[in-house]
Amino acid sequence: MSNNLLGLIFSNANAKKIPELTSLRTMGSVPFGGKYRMIDFPLSNMVNSRINNVGILARSHYLSLMDHVGSGSTWDLSKRRSSLTVLPPFGDTHFENMVEAIYGIRDYLYSCEEEYVLMTNSDIVTSINYHPAFQNHLKNKADITIIYKNMTIPDKMENPVIVEMDSSKKVTGLFIKPGSAGVYNLSIDMIIIKKELLNSIVHYGISENKTDLKRLLSDSVSKYNVFGYEHTGYCAIISSIAEYFNINMSLMDKDIRHELFNKENPIYTKIRDDMPCRYGLNSSVRNSLVAQGCVINGEVDNCLLFKGVTIGKGSKVSNSIIMQDTSIEDDVNLSYVIIDKDVQIKSGRALSGYKSYPIYIAKRSVI
Repeated sequence: MSNNLLGLIFSNANAKKIPELTSLRTMGSVPFGGKYRMIDFPLSNMVNSRINNVGILARSHYLSLMDHVGSGSTWDLSKRRSSLTVLPPFGDTHFENMVEAIYGIRDYLYSCEEEYVLMTNSDIVTSINYHPAFQNHLKNKADITIIYKNMTIPDKMENPVIVEMDSSKKVTGLFIKPGSAGVYNLSIDMIIIKKELLNSIVHYGISENKTDLKRLLSDSVSKYNVFGYEHTGYCAIISSIAEYFNINMSLMDKDIRHELFNKENPIYTKIRDDMPCRYGLNSSVRNSLVAQGCVINGEVDNCLLFKGVTIGKGSKVSNSIIMQDTSIEDDVNLSYVIIDKDVQIKSGRALSGYKSYPIYIAKRSVI
């Protein structure tokens, strides 16, 4: 039944939360976990839920996104009965929000045969099967289903939406920005809606110059059958560079790794063949995740190393995220640092941040 569900992924949504990492790429292109990109999570979740047709909305800086997803073959979306489509702005269209984005792809939506739409963002790290949520949507004869998680609102999350429901999980109110901190039924920006209704709400928003999708959905609660569906698995939302750092470092916990990267709902990514890691005679590696192709001749403690990273002799790297093909020369000392791709750290350098304020080194920098 899930093949009657069209997937829409907003690859640029909330990119301004981490401008350091998204100045030259979409949120969906942001590296994560040693070998993944953020787009891998919503794409894999959709494929694992038997959603055969996926559109990725891209507003800007989407070259690396297109290179990563390609034809969709990694996610088995390049067959005759399945497809992956990247949807950049077309013609004079340049959208600034989700309402304008959806309005801009109205011809694409019209051409798709699916009756229902599942929308999600690229800033959510989770493993979820959408099939039970869709079945629940059909069972309740819902017009809109909002997937939520009972959790603490992430620090610096912009306009969080709290879902209030009755005993049958019918939504009685959507509240934006609660007044106090605490644990709430937080919408995780995953919505199932009938395509015809989505088009109707968006057209209304454009005609009335109301372009905040969250507020349009809040206004819809009294007009339509809106239900909530709880996601009980691991879920983390990137809301700042500190949150990005902490969520990546949480992968050191094997329980979180096993829940996020499980055999039932695997997370797929573009394959890059590389040699095995090489460890020098005097190297030391503790409590770290190391991707293939790394060459380590120094000390690494509590770090996440992406593919192709090199660590020189006498160097000490701790509590850091080092992205793909970065070269750290001899006698370097790094602590609480996020280093983007293709960076070169010269011999003898020392950089130290803090857990709540990690230092970020931009892509292709030479330090």
